[in-house]
Amino acid sequence: MKIPYQYSVRNLWNRKLTTVLTVSGMALVVFVFSAVLMLADGLKKTLVSTGSPDNALVLRRSSTSEVMSTIDRYQAGVIATQPEIALGEDGLPILAKELLVLITLNKRGTSKVANVTLRGVDANSWKLRPNVRLIIGRKFRKGANEIVVGKRIAERFEGCALGESIKFGQRRWLVVGIMDAGNTEFSSEVWGDVDQFMQAFRRPVYSGILFRLKSRELFTRVKKRLENDPRLTVIVKTETQYYKEQSELMERFIKIVGMVLTSIFSLGAVIGAMITMYSNVANRVVEIGTLRALGFGKTSVLTAFLLEALLLGLIGGLIGLTASSFLQTITVSTTNWKSFSEVAFRFTLTPRIALSGLAFAAIMGLAGGALPSIRAARLPIVEALHTWE
Repeated sequence: MKIPYQYSVRNLWNRKLTTVLTVSGMALVVFVFSAVLMLADGLKKTLVSTGSPDNALVLRRSSTSEVMSTIDRYQAGVIATQPEIALGEDGLPILAKELLVLITLNKRGTSKVANVTLRGVDANSWKLRPNVRLIIGRKFRKGANEIVVGKRIAERFEGCALGESIKFGQRRWLVVGIMDAGNTEFSSEVWGDVDQFMQAFRRPVYSGILFRLKSRELFTRVKKRLENDPRLTVIVKTETQYYKEQSELMERFIKIVGMVLTSIFSLGAVIGAMITMYSNVANRVVEIGTLRALGFGKTSVLTAFLLEALLLGLIGGLIGLTASSFLQTITVSTTNWKSFSEVAFRFTLTPRIALSGLAFAAIMGLAGGALPSIRAARLPIVEALHTWE
């Protein structure tokens, strides 16, 4: 005979205090576990979604980021002649020669400073990134000391609101527009005329060359030609691949630190569940003996107690996931260790993270309930009924 499932549910309900305490501990662990995965996934999604698989990025060989890359004008001219580059309506290559520079700006309402990415762009930069759109103001004029700032920069840094100005490169630059690139890194950048930025920072070279491919299938061919050209010392990546690599180091660090903390907390939660289940067994010796005397076997008793532990874990998991889902309303910022600039992103809860959280909660529950359940199943009938007497 099998013990009805309602038996396990009723026992948890009848012991509200111990149930609440155990569930709370597991909910806290699942909250931390989910928050870590959401943080890492949010960072990765922000950076990876920044790039397009239709665009190819050319950097100096051995450079790990655009900040470290330099490509002179001669090499840029050679790159611009490649037949795999898509042409615009004007018959010219859809190719942008860009400059990346880091500056420090003061955060609003604090005395803290952070690195901000300046990207010198040209007209084709907007064509290559259709997800970047102006939401307020206008684009900067070519040859003018004007800039367009990302929405997250405008919100977080002094002097970056529409109509304000900031000083860098021994010049003062007027903010004439606010751009929004959705959940991408471009929302955390400042854009201006590439030629003006090069003059202001006395940089005679570009950081990278970005162009659109006529077809994604042509990437391997143009990559091989450019990397083997003796006139060039470059490496070619798809824009998506580049930004994915930018997220890997930080994502790995977040997960390692998070998993260490989660392991410590989960150990406490498992011990708590084990204590709760051992207490339940001790307080229900007569009840267990009665069940055995009525014909319920060891397996049925074991299953009933394991089900209680599993329910404790799943309830805690659901509460923890519900609490962590509210983190999606929060925007956090950190320094990208590869580009050394600040990037803002949101916690992201995905179905995979939700399922992982529930699975983790179920494992904690079963781990905490395994030994007490075995103890209950092995309890001799005579000993249990003797206790009742």
